[in-house]
Amino acid sequence: MRMKLWVMVLALSALLSGCGYNEIQRNDEQVAAGWSEVLNQYKRRADLIPNLVSVVQGYASHEREVLTAVTQARASVAGIKATPELVNDPEAFARFQKAQGELGGALSRLLVVAENYPQLKADANFRDLQAQVEGTENRITVARNRYIKAVQEYNVGVRTFPNNLTAMVFGYKPKANFAVEDEKAISAPPTIRFDQPRSGAPSAPAALPPPAAAPAPGTAPAAPEKPAASPLSSGY
Repeated sequence: MRMKLWVMVLALSALLSGCGYNEIQRNDEQVAAGWSEVLNQYKRRADLIPNLVSVVQGYASHEREVLTAVTQARASVAGIKATPELVNDPEAFARFQKAQGELGGALSRLLVVAENYPQLKADANFRDLQAQVEGTENRITVARNRYIKAVQEYNVGVRTFPNNLTAMVFGYKPKANFAVEDEKAISAPPTIRFDQPRSGAPSAPAALPPPAAAPAPGTAPAAPEKPAASPLSSGY
């Protein structure tokens, strides 16, 4: 009896392995690990924002619009529950990506405003926070790229034969992925116009005045007009 049970287990294991079950499991784990790293770097950025806003506010308190935008964007991100199930919901994933994009934009505007305040730029705390923010943005880019590749590999696995049959049986579906926020604008070809001069191009030469009419025979040529007296030469 036990021999038959072991044979059935081995046969089932071989069948699942041949149908891509193990491959789907490995890819799914890579996606989960990549997603955790993305959330980790996003959280790192969110944790830096309160201190950064506090330092900027000490030197540029009247920049209320920029400071408020960063604070509100951070609150919007915090209001989205970034659970592991989020990657299986395209609509929720799109809202998460939009909120993170708005926070990144607001943070960039805050750093640009800081360029107008020399004393703020000279502050050691601000320089340290700015360096940490820039480093975090780089880490976010790396984490997103790794996640994109992991999801791409997973989605290809659950959509191709024969893995797709195994995915259907066990309920594995394609996962949401990061996308370009303004894909239409990027894909649109640039507009080139030839009816306007290029910047820095030499302008056309000015038209020459028509030649003066020749005097009639027997008449003296007209005396040249005297230039107007300069106010500097009037003696005052």
